[in-house]
Amino acid sequence: MTDGSASTPHSGGPATLAEVARAAGVSIATASRVLNNSSQVSAEAYQRVCDAASRLGYRRRRAAWGRSSAGARAVAAVVHAGHRLVFTEPFFARFLGAVETELARYDLPLLVTNVSGTLAETVGRYLRAGNVAGVIIVSDHGPLPLSGSLAALGLPITVVGRPLHPYQLPYVDADNRGGARAAVEHLLGKGYRSIGHIAAPPDTGPGADRLAGYRDALQASGLTDLPVAYGDWSQASAAHAMQRLLEQRPQLDAVFAASDVMAAGAVRYLRQAGRRIPDDVAVVGFDDHALAAQVRPALTTVRQPVELMGATCVRSLLSAAAGDPPGEFATVLPTELVIRDSA
Repeated sequence: MTDGSASTPHSGGPATLAEVARAAGVSIATASRVLNNSSQVSAEAYQRVCDAASRLGYRRRRAAWGRSSAGARAVAAVVHAGHRLVFTEPFFARFLGAVETELARYDLPLLVTNVSGTLAETVGRYLRAGNVAGVIIVSDHGPLPLSGSLAALGLPITVVGRPLHPYQLPYVDADNRGGARAAVEHLLGKGYRSIGHIAAPPDTGPGADRLAGYRDALQASGLTDLPVAYGDWSQASAAHAMQRLLEQRPQLDAVFAASDVMAAGAVRYLRQAGRRIPDDVAVVGFDDHALAAQVRPALTTVRQPVELMGATCVRSLLSAAAGDPPGEFATVLPTELVIRDSA
């Protein structure tokens, strides 16, 4: 396979499935499985096919599946997360509520589905049938990101959160890296020097960016000890992460958690361990959900503009659906440090 064959569709026209398969170095059947969201492919093949489809501008022919999206009067939010996370992490309710509110201004309903495992194939078939005017992808992550296969649908798509595997799709995000850096700089400014991080899964954009911001701040201050323990966004996982951090660094005097929910889990374990907050260990979260003001002591945290993110996603999507010239490819909204009692 040569670079030329990988980058140029035949005769300058729309790329075909066969050309995508050839550019990716896989069979047509494998390329079809990837673009139909099948989980029965390797992560390497998935990545190569999605990269080739994005590079060649491949778009599915959708007419055979149903009516054109021009008559569709709904927007789909496809949440790439398990049910437990969707119903326990407040971000999802806040974000989807904001999307629904903004769509109501245009008399458009919101359809929500969360995708995990083989359900991706079913959702892909539904979207290809022309039932929706556009798609918002939420919480895309992992070695088989939905944005790779759904990009070939030929529908307007906006992603919320920076994709770790960009596929030429516009995205809206908060400044996770800058917000995390501000949180840790606040701790440094108050004299804390042994600062741990309860990190979110690194295969998510927010998780990776908040970890990077934590490291930015500590390395800029000349500190070389950067203790990190990972959670899965839940309180229980954060409590275990907090336990591991204290076992590894008994002198730890502060912790930055990648979410308010995980900060609450850290607070719970610190109390059980007899540590006073913030006298013995300061705690900072991220999100500024209602939970942050309810935890005792109230959480110092980083506020991300969740409602504005939802409204911005809708405007970006509807602008693309109307055929307007492309706007900003990446819209990154500012965050704000909110100082309360925990740090």
